[in-house]
Amino acid sequence: MSRTHKILVVDDEPDLQPLVLQRMRREIRKNVYDFSFANNGVEALDQLSMDDDIDIVLSDINMPEMDGLTLLEQIPSVNPNIRSVIVSAYGDMKNIRQAMNRGAFDFVTKPIDFADLRTTIERTARHLELWREALAARDNLTAISRELGIASQMQRSILPKRFPRGSNFAITAMMKAARNVGGDFFDIVPLSNKRYGISVADVSDKGVPAAMFMMSSRTLLKGAAIGKEKPTDVLKEVNQLLMEDNEAGMFVTMIYGIFDPQNGLFEYSLGGHNPLLLQKPNGTAEYLSANSGIALGMFNQIEFQSNTIKMNPGEKIIIYTDGITEAMNNKMELYSEDRLARIVAANPNLGVDELSQKIIQSVEEFTGEEAQTDDITCVILSFDGYSQGKL
Repeated sequence: MSRTHKILVVDDEPDLQPLVLQRMRREIRKNVYDFSFANNGVEALDQLSMDDDIDIVLSDINMPEMDGLTLLEQIPSVNPNIRSVIVSAYGDMKNIRQAMNRGAFDFVTKPIDFADLRTTIERTARHLELWREALAARDNLTAISRELGIASQMQRSILPKRFPRGSNFAITAMMKAARNVGGDFFDIVPLSNKRYGISVADVSDKGVPAAMFMMSSRTLLKGAAIGKEKPTDVLKEVNQLLMEDNEAGMFVTMIYGIFDPQNGLFEYSLGGHNPLLLQKPNGTAEYLSANSGIALGMFNQIEFQSNTIKMNPGEKIIIYTDGITEAMNNKMELYSEDRLARIVAANPNLGVDELSQKIIQSVEEFTGEEAQTDDITCVILSFDGYSQGKL
């Protein structure tokens, strides 16, 4: 990061200040972050009024004198360029949703996982730097391509860049936009009991409108994933929230699943999305049979179906968007699901990162010099039982 980011922590718990200073001591020593503290929203506004250098606010919701939600409404009047991260009780979807509606950039849950907090702060700071870059460049831009380039960086800044790995599992993901900004996204959310929520989505249309709808869908999905236990309930809630404010009539295909590394169970639900591809260690690959469901944002009160697979050691699940299977060469031929299955089946010994690169390389070789017309996204999950085998 190019500068020290000053973070105001707003919380009435007396133990939080020494805990933050202790757990973030490395970043403080390296002048990456500078922390200040307030006990409630009133004190926070006073500090913000006196200190123009504060650029991130990390605030609890429940506090005396002025709560976090009220504080969120007041911050733009002091400094509209501050980014706010809200701290909420685990599963408190109502307050999380209100916080997002009032301008929160992201959220973390209590009890605070400092690894997750560190990642959230890094993502917030990066987004803030890009926003400042956009503001600084706004008056000097000579072409719209420059604006789109910054927008692309901002979009990529919210995608996870570090992926969970364990002694018996690995997850990786990548996205390649067809234009400067795209409509695909993926997310990997740590859940309770050492599980992970995994999502891949593809918004209708491309360009800036799709990117904006993608940002909204991603925020809603993350909030629902924290507040709901079943993938079907997550998709149902996201669909209902999208339907409340979707004047443009856009929609998004989506898969959301919960992976438990302790037993290899992957429970998932599809919202009009492509079928999952299962790679087996014996050199075969097959598509998992499941109802594809209906895309989100099209109809109210959709009921989604639950599917569960128990992964065997050495198996991988490939989740992708149709930017892969519908990529086209100069003969107007599609890459196709069959071709994807053959590539995956032929490479059972590759790790998740290498397999992801192999798939993208195969698509690029197939399309040749033809321009990419759709976003390409791929998430791969591997399971190795309880051994210490290669991931």
